[in-house]
Parts: sequence; C-alpha cells; structure tokens
Amino acid sequence: MTEGSAITEDLKKMLGVSQEPEVWEAEKGIIKRLAEAIGDPNPLYSDLEYAKNSRYGTIIGPPLYLIDPGLIKMADRLIEAECPLPAFINAGTELEYFKPIRLGDTITTVAKLVDLTEKEGRNGKLLFMTVEVTYTNQDNELVVKCTNNFVRR
Repeated sequence: MTEGSAITEDLKKMLGVSQEPEVWEAEKGIIKRLAEAIGDPNPLYSDLEYAKNSRYGTIIGPPLYLIDPGLIKMADRLIEAECPLPAFINAGTELEYFKPIRLGDTITTVAKLVDLTEKEGRNGKLLFMTVEVTYTNQDNELVVKCTNNFVRR
C-alpha cells in the first residue's frame, strides 16, 4: 500500500476474486408480487395461460426481478474491509439484459470486485469500487450482467 492510499491490502486481496455462486429459482409468487409492487400489470408476469401463448412460453420476471444475495454479501465485505475512508455509498447500478428470466429458471449469480480507483475530491480522497455480478440460467446462458459502483469517502 502506498503511503496514505485508501486501497488497503484487504481490498487488494478481494480484487478480481469471484465470490461463491449464489443459486435461486424464479418463483411465480415472487414474480407476481414484484410486478404488483412496481405497478406493472403486464400479464406476462402473472397470467400463466396468457404467458404460455407468448413468445416466451411461460411467465417471465419483470426487468428488475433480480434476487442478488451475492451483491449484498459483496457490499457487506467491502463495508467491513479495512479502509481509512469510513463512508460507504452506493453510487449507481447498470444492468445489461440478455435473456428474460423465465418461471422455473435456476439462476446462478457470481459477484466479483473488478476495479478499485482512488481519486482526490474537493473534500479529500475518494475510493471508487466496481462490482460485476453475472446472472446465468440452468443452461449456463448469460441472462443479466449487473455493474454496481460504490464509493468510500
């Protein structure tokens, strides 16, 4: 660690290392409740008969149907890591969609810290941390890629 750097050995050890995969199943009740919560009445999210006749052949999850214990665990690890900068801020999420999540899909998520960048801000040092999470289905097809940015200051 260079003198005064916010990039500690704890953080360096995490860089580029994939976390243990998290696995979950796309379940009808959760898909339906999420669609209701966001106020989206699209029958693709709740009506099995309607969805069977669609190009998807079954119920699909709305775009924000991403259960991600892996990202939560990674954020917890970043918060707990030794770092001289105490504040931890979620600085944004970017989602790239490749395939819909279908009812019954088994989704595997893998989170990885892919970048640490230190910059000088108006009020002192800032540490930008980028986490990528990949979501693959039971056929090992990439479904969603999530890039989440965090800042310590």
